[in-house]
Amino acid sequence: MLDAWLLHFMTENNLEHSIDPEKNASPEQLRFMVSLTPEQIYIPCTDAMFGHLLTERADPEVVAEYKARLARIDGLIDAFVAEEYTRRKIRTLCELKYRQALVKPTLIPSRLGKRLNTIFLTQSGLDDPYRERRRAANRRAFAFIQSETFRTMLHACPSDLPGCRSIPELRHVLDVLELKRLFAMSAMPEVWEGDGTCPGGDALETALANFPKDFEKLEALFDPRRGSKLKILYLADSAGGIMFDLLAIRTLLRMGHRVILVFKEGFYFDVPTIWDVDGDPILETALAGAHFLTDPRVSKNDLLQAIRENPLTVISDGTRERLNLYRVSVTFARAWKEADLVVAKGEYNHRRLILTSHQFTRNVAAFHRLPEGGLCFDFKARAPGARSFTEDDITAKAEEIIMGMRQARAAGRTVMFYSAVIGSIPGQTKVAIELVTAFVAHLRQKLAGISIINPAEHFEEGMDADDLMFMWEKVQRSGLIDVWRFQTHFDIEKSFELLGRKVPPVWAGKDATFSTGCTKEMRIALSMQQRHREMQIIGPDPEKFFRRREYGVGRFCDAGIDCG
Repeated sequence: MLDAWLLHFMTENNLEHSIDPEKNASPEQLRFMVSLTPEQIYIPCTDAMFGHLLTERADPEVVAEYKARLARIDGLIDAFVAEEYTRRKIRTLCELKYRQALVKPTLIPSRLGKRLNTIFLTQSGLDDPYRERRRAANRRAFAFIQSETFRTMLHACPSDLPGCRSIPELRHVLDVLELKRLFAMSAMPEVWEGDGTCPGGDALETALANFPKDFEKLEALFDPRRGSKLKILYLADSAGGIMFDLLAIRTLLRMGHRVILVFKEGFYFDVPTIWDVDGDPILETALAGAHFLTDPRVSKNDLLQAIRENPLTVISDGTRERLNLYRVSVTFARAWKEADLVVAKGEYNHRRLILTSHQFTRNVAAFHRLPEGGLCFDFKARAPGARSFTEDDITAKAEEIIMGMRQARAAGRTVMFYSAVIGSIPGQTKVAIELVTAFVAHLRQKLAGISIINPAEHFEEGMDADDLMFMWEKVQRSGLIDVWRFQTHFDIEKSFELLGRKVPPVWAGKDATFSTGCTKEMRIALSMQQRHREMQIIGPDPEKFFRRREYGVGRFCDAGIDCG
């Protein structure tokens, strides 16, 4: 069966969330980034590679990729391990893992590379053998950036200025030209690799003359006539090149956009890590003014606040391997979800995001240097069905509810907020909404002069727990709630009675204290009561709430519960 083989494939690659939930992203977190149907599985490799892995025997392409990973580690061993015994031990262990992978090659090559890399790091005692190499690449790139040649290449006026109708339009044209030049130069590794001759103006002109047509799609997103500024998730690729990336990012910031720059969490060859700024004065200077967000599980509120307050935010993707959306941090997944555009630099990011039939929840622009020279630039539009609720969208919905609360108060009515179990009982969300709807209707008939806010009436398809809690917290902190009622077990029993049903075992004894969302709301209610002493809180004793933890990422139930 295909399902069994896929489960085998996922477990062999150690990507199955149900087996290792601490390391692997949940399906809900993946859906922040990848547009998936309910039964679809995300495969973190190119379609071509997945096809090779499906074969019964060792496919030559797979074997070649495995050999390349082993050879790369061999190079590290030769360069950085001096003791003969340790070298032999690491090499033998890596070769055993390599041969094991060949027996039944279902291992994605990058996953084999990660395992071999882990063996090297743990057995050699080195945490980052390329640290000085990346610093040297940044020094060489910085030296080139300080040269007159670079200034001429970047700032030279175009031979034929387009006939623009206004100064802002001309400014936009020049900003885009600067971006194109920086993107092109950021893909010229000869600048920072070794002491070779740096490229001149002719090389840049050639690159610009053959600039990929897909860049026009990115340019359209930057058009100031669209009226909105973008939040851009920028995936860095290499030391040296990062210096040009940062210049491009400064251009994007000048255009009014916000950028979240992504580094690796730990050693992955030449890819910059979030710790490189320590001990690299050139990179530290280039990142002056950036906000480093190091919490791997940042909340939606805190992430949006960081983006709002800082034009440039730096995060890590939480891994030390090629882009693997199963293994990225919660912070990275949330940053992807909040972004309008993902700019992915480098061939490996291009392979993961472009050379796959998977569609993603955000627009992706990926570019890298071609082996024969020139630039490859591809744009993949977000999945047609992917919905994006921006901070402004959610705030507008909250303001709409708040306006209704103000109107109710102005009419002399008491505003009641009803907090109830919705998604905290796995598989019971639909029933929970029925119960709340029935009980609130009952209250509205029974209570005169009361305006009751029922959260279930404001649910919108596509909004996850992050979005809903962000919206409701704005409503709840408006100071307009007079009575905050939390669902009791009596409410639940009455709701089933109103529906003409008996209380099933899964609902017996339940109340708002069982809900992760209600627990968060009780904390908000208690804090608001300190500011608005007349607000009444009715329902279970507040002390009984605080056994719950936190929402699972993108879920409506507690992180400690299987929502399946």
